[in-house]
Amino acid sequence: MSVHETVKKVTTHVLFEMKVRGEKIAMLTAYDYSMAKILDRAGIDILLVGDSASNVMAGHHTTLPITLNEMIWHASSVVRAMQRALVVVDLPFGTYQGNSIEALSSAIRIMKETGAGAVKLEGGAEIRESVERILSAGIPVMGHLGLTPQSINKFGTYVVRATEESEANKLMEDARLLEKIGCFSIVLEKIPASLAKKVSAEVHIPIIGIGAGPHVDGQVLVTHDMLGITQDFSPRFLRRYHNLYDEISTAVKSYISDVRRLDFPNEKEQY
Repeated sequence: MSVHETVKKVTTHVLFEMKVRGEKIAMLTAYDYSMAKILDRAGIDILLVGDSASNVMAGHHTTLPITLNEMIWHASSVVRAMQRALVVVDLPFGTYQGNSIEALSSAIRIMKETGAGAVKLEGGAEIRESVERILSAGIPVMGHLGLTPQSINKFGTYVVRATEESEANKLMEDARLLEKIGCFSIVLEKIPASLAKKVSAEVHIPIIGIGAGPHVDGQVLVTHDMLGITQDFSPRFLRRYHNLYDEISTAVKSYISDVRRLDFPNEKEQY
């Protein structure tokens, strides 16, 4: 039987075994208890408490405004729902860049106060010291290369990254570096599929793609995008598996109508 069918609890070791056996890893975002419970029971391998909560849950235009305290609140809610999936939590902007001591402090708070299984940081060589310090405390780290949303003000756009040779070479070097210093996995976001395939073949840790083609070890999407709850975000890599926006809207309109027509509650729905 496959690893993902037999394992009761997903760990970093389980993910490595899945890569070795060629079993694809499924990863989604989660920000609250109720949704996380559904996703976990459905058999998801990794739940990412992403700083995308800044966009999805709070309505900000970027991931930058969300705070460490807010990430801890979301992550704690998700972890309370968990039985099987590995929970990974984004370190938010400003909690690790340029200060490895603060990075370690931030990661320790997340692990102690949420019960999560790992943290995720954006960047390569420029955050090496922060990654190494966090790893030295025994905290698993997932890397994130390619389009890094916390650097949106630097890039100025969300276009595909690493299309030019120099940036592609740096991404490859950063991937090798993150593996060498001890990261257990790397997310590659919005890069050419051919480059993602090369990275996945040349490093031994699991590579999770979002807009990085099929030749990686797993995929991740934002749950609210995948379920069609959000409507304003439609990149090429997004497949909508449902249209909950319309379904929820229809249900709410029916409820409003029933209340106004005195149809709800009926005789069976009262005491």
